[in-house]
Amino acid sequence: QLQLVESGGGLVQPGGSLRLSCAASGFTLDAYAIGWFRQAPGKEREGVACISRVGGSINYADSVKGRFTISRDNAKNTVYLQMNSLKPEDTAVYYCAARPRCSARDVYWGQGTQVTVSS
Repeated sequence: QLQLVESGGGLVQPGGSLRLSCAASGFTLDAYAIGWFRQAPGKEREGVACISRVGGSINYADSVKGRFTISRDNAKNTVYLQMNSLKPEDTAVYYCAARPRCSARDVYWGQGTQVTVSS
């Protein structure tokens, strides 16, 4: 079965950190750009970050620049999202998606992992 599985979410206090993982099953991630997205209750899905197939091109949403870092380890078939200096407004379900390139549409996506930032 071809799928992406996110992990690493949880409850964290403002100013804290989390690292999310996006692992592929049934296919190799190195054939795809990988994007992280989030959706908070009552809000539209927001693109957070995207990394090209070999990591040469990375882009971030303005809301997370300087706080979040996307990276990939193709040998482990995994993409990461390191989130630092978390704010309550970062609370959302975070998803990863595989695309031919960052500007293309999703081909595969996961079920998401909940991130809650609260004191």
